[in-house]
Amino acid sequence: MTVELDEKQMAKLKKVMAEHLSKHRFEHCLRVSDYAVKLAKQNGLDQQEAALAGLVHDYAKERSQADFLAKIDATGLPADLKKWGNPIWHGVVGAAFVQDELGIEDPTILQAIRLHTTGGGHLEMTTLDKVVFMADYLEEGRDFPGVETARRVTDESLNQGVFYQLAHTLSYLASKEQVIYPKTFDAYNDWAQYLKQ
Repeated sequence: MTVELDEKQMAKLKKVMAEHLSKHRFEHCLRVSDYAVKLAKQNGLDQQEAALAGLVHDYAKERSQADFLAKIDATGLPADLKKWGNPIWHGVVGAAFVQDELGIEDPTILQAIRLHTTGGGHLEMTTLDKVVFMADYLEEGRDFPGVETARRVTDESLNQGVFYQLAHTLSYLASKEQVIYPKTFDAYNDWAQYLKQ
């Protein structure tokens, strides 16, 4: 699906994002948008669609807990989500804020927002989902140990990049003895089985 937004509409959207987010978060969104375009070029994806999804992926990142809890109730999302918090909510629930407040109805973009915090199985994730998932992880402001390896792996294979991120995210969270969202475990297992066949 091709998203039709002219330069004026994109500029207006960026203005709304800048007003809604901290400077730090807005600049991250701009870098994710840029990196998503890079990955879109490499993987035969519509670049404007990737730019838009990358731009708005963290629209809800700085919302309050009360806002998220109210949105979960208002949209009929599973009540179990309430126990997870912002690291999961800003994607899974954040897509509803993007749809309701920014007027973005494209289901492919909304799914990319939902999955950027959890990942998904290899049959579930579209190319756009993978591009936004990896652009968020690899944007040029990132400097975690292994980021250059992750960029190289992703340049060679978007699928391998997704698996790399899932594996290293699980390892990191486990090393910090943090709870891990079940969907992320499921996504890791699915990709491991798929890529190791």
